[in-house]
Amino acid sequence: MTVLVEHYVSDSRIEEKKTKEERGDGGFMVPKSKETDEFDAPDINFLGHSFRDYENGESERQQGVEEFYRMQHIHQTYDFVKDMRKEYGKLNKMEMSIWECCELLNNVVDESDPDLDEPQIQHLLQTAEAIRKDYPNEDWLHLTALIHDLGKVLLLPEFGGLPQWAVVGDTFPVGCTFDPANIHHKYFKENPDNNTPKYNTKNGVYSEGCGLDNVLMSWGHDDYMYLVAKENGATLPHAGLFIIRYHSFYPLHKAGTYTHLMNDEDREDLKWLHVFNKYDLYSKSKVHVDVEQVKPYYISLINKYFPAKLKW
Repeated sequence: MTVLVEHYVSDSRIEEKKTKEERGDGGFMVPKSKETDEFDAPDINFLGHSFRDYENGESERQQGVEEFYRMQHIHQTYDFVKDMRKEYGKLNKMEMSIWECCELLNNVVDESDPDLDEPQIQHLLQTAEAIRKDYPNEDWLHLTALIHDLGKVLLLPEFGGLPQWAVVGDTFPVGCTFDPANIHHKYFKENPDNNTPKYNTKNGVYSEGCGLDNVLMSWGHDDYMYLVAKENGATLPHAGLFIIRYHSFYPLHKAGTYTHLMNDEDREDLKWLHVFNKYDLYSKSKVHVDVEQVKPYYISLINKYFPAKLKW
């Protein structure tokens, strides 16, 4: 159980924090370690709370997050995921560029996230800029960070206006037992698959070592953006596609569960996902990136790895 602790930040702590930060090219303050020049994950989020604290029910936001997971765990079934992949795999909702999609995300706020209430475009750029500082030669990773959450456009009316529980939040395999490592696991008891024999065993409809490419994940922005990138011929390395599809798969990359379904390629790609996850989670901040200042760099990466227009 995670215990939420309120933190008082003294003036001296604030001054110390300032000495640990380095201004990024887009005006974003990237926390730096005293021992190394790399990104230093903070202990608390900008709200003064522990990151990914899902157990405290006192705040209105925390209660909303728990209700979100109740709905998600009830409705994300194997058949639901198959239907969503069939429908959205048609990629017939819109044609637009990657950057146009980034700008659309100005209209999206993720209600499942207890650490952030900012428009998603800032989260994308904060993540990308933090990674860019530590991995300057891995431009594919910078771009992966920029686009990893673009699938959240599923929340918008022009993409069907799906409910939050069908777009955001932690992801997990369907078609096999729901591991206790899943956040708010108790709500899976109301999921119809939980009482269906072919779906409620460890392997379920899969075989051990089958590879995650052959596993259906709960439907949401991760899987949708993976389909968009793959079907539009993106030339990102496989690790980039892996990050996009599994960056919300916290039961795997934080708790180490569901590893029995992985193959050797998954295990190699997981190393990059562990790198990425630190920046995805801990770079969330109220300090905004100057979008116009960094835009030319990211446009150049988009042109390198993606066609000018994509089907969504």
